[in-house]
Amino acid sequence: MLTTTQTRGAGLTLQADESGTALLASVEPVADAGSVDEDWLRQQVEALGYGQFRYLPEAATLLLGHYNAGRAVAALRLAEAVDAQLEIQVSKDAMEAALDITPAQGGSPVSKTQVLAALAEKGITEGILLDEINQAIAAGEARGLVIARGRPPEHGQDGYFESLIPAARDRKPRLTQSGQIDYRDMGDILVVHPDDPLMRRHRATPGTPGTTVLGNPIPPRPGKDVMYATKLQGVSIAQGDPDLLLASQTGQPVQLKDGMMVEPVFSLPAVNMASGNVNFDGSVVIKGDVSAGMTVKASGDIEVGGVVENAHLEAGGSIHVKGGVLGAIDQKSGADYSIRCAHDFHAAYAQKARIEAGDSIFIDDMAMQCELTAGQHVKVGKAKRGHIIGGRIQAMLSITARVLGAPNRIATHCHIGVNPSLQKQARELAGQRDTQENQLLEISKLLEFARQHPERLRPEMVAKARQTAANLSAEIARLRDEEKALADQIALAQGARVLAEETLHEGVEVYLGSLHYKVVGDHGAGQVALGDGALELSAPQA
Repeated sequence: MLTTTQTRGAGLTLQADESGTALLASVEPVADAGSVDEDWLRQQVEALGYGQFRYLPEAATLLLGHYNAGRAVAALRLAEAVDAQLEIQVSKDAMEAALDITPAQGGSPVSKTQVLAALAEKGITEGILLDEINQAIAAGEARGLVIARGRPPEHGQDGYFESLIPAARDRKPRLTQSGQIDYRDMGDILVVHPDDPLMRRHRATPGTPGTTVLGNPIPPRPGKDVMYATKLQGVSIAQGDPDLLLASQTGQPVQLKDGMMVEPVFSLPAVNMASGNVNFDGSVVIKGDVSAGMTVKASGDIEVGGVVENAHLEAGGSIHVKGGVLGAIDQKSGADYSIRCAHDFHAAYAQKARIEAGDSIFIDDMAMQCELTAGQHVKVGKAKRGHIIGGRIQAMLSITARVLGAPNRIATHCHIGVNPSLQKQARELAGQRDTQENQLLEISKLLEFARQHPERLRPEMVAKARQTAANLSAEIARLRDEEKALADQIALAQGARVLAEETLHEGVEVYLGSLHYKVVGDHGAGQVALGDGALELSAPQA
């Protein structure tokens, strides 16, 4: 208790109430008492040991006013003990509970028992973090401290196909996000035999449920299953194992987006007047040369161990010529001969040849006075010179060579940019998907009717409808994936470029749609690409 008889503060008494939870102030006016201010008053409260109490400034203002005016005050509540306060907030998704502790001011601190009781009152039973609670209790305060955390669900993994033939040729697009190419040698054609395992299907997983801090379960999102395509050629499903794909005939395994097929392989020493032309439903391996004037057609791949001389080659897959290609596009006799494939073309060199590839063209040494057309990339140069000299080169994404053009300014025309056929393919895919989605909607209506009126439809009809719905869903997912891949390719075409890794000669001209760039003078390494609304020559990107 403070009762001052000094001139300053004379007649002022400070003392605790009976419960000890409040500090009371009383004033009995004393003549000639010295005035006091709030700093002096706070010092007295601290000196009495009540500095931790919550100070009441409005009461202090009233007390000082009365004291300095010489008016009496009776038992005015100047400071009081306040217990610590706690509050628990649950997030909107009920995945977290946060604790706020307002520190005590001379009162009782929050206990662990109080916190646990508050959690129980909120219905929080899962994911309680005792270590965090103990730390908050020890600190005596907290602000937004997470003391309970729910367990999110583990979503199911999508199903996928695992090739059991690592060397199988891949007929899926191999385009990276940056438009780069994985330059790989096709290698020899791999042959499998009946009952050889080809591919395993791994089914989607359902996932693991999660739970909120309130104990409510959170269902996982099941993975998306995959299905083998129907009518895969040369393969069969293993008896007793519906996820295992086996070869049913001898031939070349070819990996597809949704399965694998086996194409027959036809091998012969050479194609000439003695062998006659070749037209084979499968892949063709020619150990020697293809003579001038001959034709080789294959629904799969074509592999030539020697040279192709002014002949016609057409493949539904890829073409690999281990020697070179000699054409005659500037001669009347060579006007009708060309090489076309749906996927990649590889050769050691090409001269005066007309070559078209649905994906990319790779030439190790030199392409001289050729007409090269690729859906994605043209790259000339591997371990050898890598020259493109003259001719007309067209690719949607990139044309790359170590040296482009020649010192004598031979006209070399390079066309890059969007392939108009891609826009057409995108529209066709969207139309196919719309048709499939409409069919799925109608079957879904039928299945819903069957669910509500099970007695109205035969079980075998319902089972057939469910299988059809599953097939349609898989087909729609496949079409969506193809649409996205096409959209990505069209977007990448804006970054199309012509790249000379070492030398870019005058005489090279680059076209992108209506834009045109003509190289003037000889340059070192450089690239021509779309800049600020025009084609520009710049240093190659790293």
